[in-house]
Amino acid sequence: MHKNSKIYIAGHRGLVGSAIVENLRAKGYDNLVYRTHEELDLINQQEVADFFEKEKPEYVILAAAKVGGIVANNTYRAEFIYENLQIQNNVIHQSYLHKVKKLLFLGSTCIYPKNCPQPMSEESLLTSKLEYTNEPYAIAKIAGIKMCESYNIQYGTNFISVMPTNLYGKNDNFDLETSHVLPALLRKMHEAKIENSPHVVIWGSGNPRREFMYNEDMADACVFLLEKTKRQNTHINIGTGIDISIKELALLIKKIVGFRR
Repeated sequence: MHKNSKIYIAGHRGLVGSAIVENLRAKGYDNLVYRTHEELDLINQQEVADFFEKEKPEYVILAAAKVGGIVANNTYRAEFIYENLQIQNNVIHQSYLHKVKKLLFLGSTCIYPKNCPQPMSEESLLTSKLEYTNEPYAIAKIAGIKMCESYNIQYGTNFISVMPTNLYGKNDNFDLETSHVLPALLRKMHEAKIENSPHVVIWGSGNPRREFMYNEDMADACVFLLEKTKRQNTHINIGTGIDISIKELALLIKKIVGFRR
């Protein structure tokens, strides 16, 4: 990948995509292409086909997705599976048709089974049942991984899939209905401090453990893989190898925010 290679970043304003854009720019890549949702609806097959025909990107980073936390995933199940499948199908297929040199597809931690052995390994994919609350989103992401694998095998494409752990950082989503656990806890603790609330409600037992990674570190790993990795027919985990319980995380955020109750 050369510094003037034409790189299309789908989802450039999100938590993942925005960090990748900043990382690419910092490394001297200056021919970046992106569109807002208003400019390009990735669910629309014809719009995506027209975009690829016009722009002809050499490299594609597929970070666009309909995302959300537990409430959103369980409430909008049909939207999560339909929209994510449509986005993936359109972008991955057009990347094949227009002979993109390399595509990087972003998966999600929920692709792994509900009772997956820890630490999670790539080999655990599809070995047992998924967590039901976010099953539609997980199935869509698994389909994307398998689509990249299948195109590599049949067509000789250079499509790689990465599975980042739980992310947080700049441009995160703090909406309590659609956010993930870390930004939701940050907002709850901050608002409780400001409003002098007597307590903060946290769902569940607090015992489940999660691994978290700063989005800029994840972006650095993604760009490294774009630059260095050759085609392979499996996905690649990106993480820190260090986990924390939800209770420990809540107490840590409480201390940092300064919520005294």
